Amino acid sequence: MSYCSYIPTMAEPSRSLHQNYHDNHYGFPIHDDNELFGRLILEINQAGLSWETILKKEHSFRAAYDNFDIQKIAAYTETDRERLLNDAGIIRNRLKVNAAIENAKAIVQLQKEYGSFEAWLEKHHPKTKEEWVKLFKKTFKFTGGEIVGEFLMSIGYLPGAHDDSCPVYQEILKTKPMWLVK
Repeated sequence: MSYCSYIPTMAEPSRSLHQNYHDNHYGFPIHDDNELFGRLILEINQAGLSWETILKKEHSFRAAYDNFDIQKIAAYTETDRERLLNDAGIIRNRLKVNAAIENAKAIVQLQKEYGSFEAWLEKHHPKTKEEWVKLFKKTFKFTGGEIVGEFLMSIGYLPGAHDDSCPVYQEILKTKPMWLVK
């Protein structure tokens, strides 16, 4: 069962939480580097957990990680790392916290070289999921196949976020998702 057809079977309040993400975020392109990075942080933190857990904690993640400001996160100190590991509002997993900080540093380097995180993604597009996974594993921490695949689908770089019959899919097509371009 796809995400599109699964949501109507959910009970409240889960349905509303997932419906909002499905209708307004999932599969739509993101053009702001901090928001792209934020989505990557959320996808990394979802590993081993339900997406609902992450959706419920999104505001806490945003607050804990300085609104996903790449420059600030790349400059985090050991004190910041400990603060995150003690923040009950987010996922307190050392590997995931370390990945966020190290990935911010990697994105700062990509921004210097390519101008933006988005430009780096565009430079490497199109790729198969397997090619993307290989590139992400070489570039970032804690980015396995499921994380990379979901991240790229969630921002319009890979197809599959929605069923062809889903009304949101038609809205996404109007935004020219990256997997349709090139």
